[in-house]
Amino acid sequence: MTAFDPPTAAVAAVVAAALAEDAPWGDISSEAAIPADATATARVVSRSTGILAGGLALQLAFTTADEHLRVERVRDDGTPLAPGTIIAEIAGPARGILLGERVALNLAQRLSGVATLTRAYVDAVAGTSARIVDTRKTTPGLRMLEKAAVRAGGARNHRFSLSDAVMLKDNHLAVLTAQGLDVTEAIRTVRARIPHTTHLEVEIDRLDQLAAVLAAEPDTIMLDNFPLADLREAVALIGSRAITEASGGVTLDSVRAIAETGVDVISVGALTHSAPALDVGLDIEL
Repeated sequence: MTAFDPPTAAVAAVVAAALAEDAPWGDISSEAAIPADATATARVVSRSTGILAGGLALQLAFTTADEHLRVERVRDDGTPLAPGTIIAEIAGPARGILLGERVALNLAQRLSGVATLTRAYVDAVAGTSARIVDTRKTTPGLRMLEKAAVRAGGARNHRFSLSDAVMLKDNHLAVLTAQGLDVTEAIRTVRARIPHTTHLEVEIDRLDQLAAVLAAEPDTIMLDNFPLADLREAVALIGSRAITEASGGVTLDSVRAIAETGVDVISVGALTHSAPALDVGLDIEL
């Protein structure tokens, strides 16, 4: 286990589903072409520059495909990769290596891509007080792995699920205010309904909404798609009364300027919904 590994049981479930999808009735190519007693060694190698993530998923893809395979993770998640960097070494039944290969590489490529893009965002705001965080815009079924990849890239996680914190967005407030409450009363009503340990975040998309939300004393105020000038003014008005979070359309070109407004947190959906896969391959020796 390494610092960025998700719980093994959760990763094993993802891997089992992926292998069942990829070889529902076995690997008929290898079974027809490769003798059952053939053995091989193989290396998983980076073909490009980036940040490694998904090492546990890669390992389990092979050992689940064949329990007799031996897998050594040569690099830990979060470490830089260059073309030719060896990520893992595998030895054992050749059929097992070939059965696990595509699932192992798919997961390592996807998750390393997330970590690599995340590191680019983290580097872009270096020297500011802003923290880069992810969102719930993840691949269904892969959220735990993708959020671990974000951490491997040097950023933080936002809430994991709808069950973890209260976040009141525009649609929530529209329904509440339709009941005859003003925005401040609506937020205070929600606060009264939740445990004192539950974090309360409220989203606004215009500066003129800020006063009413501030009066309700939420823990975090999300400033969604604010122009830089308005974002800077909002951060100054909020001061230390709430955590400030900028969100909406954040790119590598814009994130530095957003961070320099003094905002505490910048949430970036692109970390998980738009990360390109990192090129990772497997070299086999019979």
